[in-house]
Amino acid sequence: MIPRMLEKYKNEISPALLKEFGYKNVMQLPRIQKVVVNIGVGDAKLDIKFMDAAIAELRAITGQQPLLKRAKKSIAGFKVRQGMPVACSVTLRGNKMWEFLDRLISLALPGIKDFQGVSRKGFDGRGNYNLGLREQLIFPEISYDKVIRSRGMNITIVTTAPSDEEAYALLKGMGMPFNNR
Repeated sequence: MIPRMLEKYKNEISPALLKEFGYKNVMQLPRIQKVVVNIGVGDAKLDIKFMDAAIAELRAITGQQPLLKRAKKSIAGFKVRQGMPVACSVTLRGNKMWEFLDRLISLALPGIKDFQGVSRKGFDGRGNYNLGLREQLIFPEISYDKVIRSRGMNITIVTTAPSDEEAYALLKGMGMPFNNR
């Protein structure tokens, strides 16, 4: 089964981008390479159950086993020692990536209370987009009763676009709700 967002990319977005930017070859078209979802868990230094809960929630949201990230250096001000678990992340590619983007754009983002759209300032100058979410409860896979603590996440959408303008056109065509500010 082909994901709905991938079909939309092939049938609607690709021809529009070819026409808008005047590419001579279809290999020049910007594509989405991967989506990285990261949750920082500073509370894990107090109790490891916070890390276990974050891993379980990230697994439910993405459908893939998260990777545990450990501190590279000791930082006394944050009470973090080298090797302590501090975050978990997932890198999505292929069909899982397309399904996650579809759920993010069509279900999760519109479900945010008083949602005004995502910022256009999240581009990094190389065609990648970073989006920060304040809580994991916007995803329908997460049960409100089972959440130990509300925590945010960072979502990075890595594209092959050479500029932010082309990446913006790609994500806007996919339905990403950008605000006008």
